[in-house]
Amino acid sequence: MGDKSPKSTQKKASQKQSKNDDVSKKKQQLITSQQATKAKAAANKKK
Repeated sequence: MGDKSPKSTQKKASQKQSKNDDVSKKKQQLITSQQATKAKAAANKKK
């Protein structure tokens, strides 16, 4: 089947965590940029 050694399991877990972190960062960047765009639009309306 596959390598079930603790070292292998740890490596897979850390790779999975790293991938999840990347996805979270990309989502957060998208949200931040959308918020910045909305803030600029609101500021322009006030002028």
